[in-house]
Amino acid sequence: MPNPVFRFATVQGQAIHWFLGRNCSVTPAQLGWLYASLCVVSLGIGTFFWFRGAVMILPFAWLEVLAVGAAFLAYARHAADREHILLQGRRLVVELENGGRLERAEFNREWVRVEPGADDRSLIEVSGQGRRVIVGRYVRPELRPVLAQEIRRALREA
Repeated sequence: MPNPVFRFATVQGQAIHWFLGRNCSVTPAQLGWLYASLCVVSLGIGTFFWFRGAVMILPFAWLEVLAVGAAFLAYARHAADREHILLQGRRLVVELENGGRLERAEFNREWVRVEPGADDRSLIEVSGQGRRVIVGRYVRPELRPVLAQEIRRALREA
């Protein structure tokens, strides 16, 4: 098989990988350090005012820290969401990770269909053998047809 140039895929030996993930500017570890520093500052200010006689400041500081912690936790839970598509030999494997839950589907290369949903900017449907998986969430809508065409081309040329 000639080594075609792909925009989204990585070729490793006889396997072609598509790694599609969220574009996150802050890692969960960095977010943890940011949250810890926010807790120290907010609770430090609240404690200072508690000792100065403003007793209602500290409960609101705790409420703020808990609300921000819940928001950061929701962000961190989905920061590692990804889609991994692997074409190797006669198999097309699609793995979707969302919120720590992994969904995996395997397809026979000869029987799989790759097509956009309702229109050109919609998500991409990979189907075959009675299974159906939707991919392309982490690709800009205008680039989804390019991704679908790239997967189709790799399936034909493999």
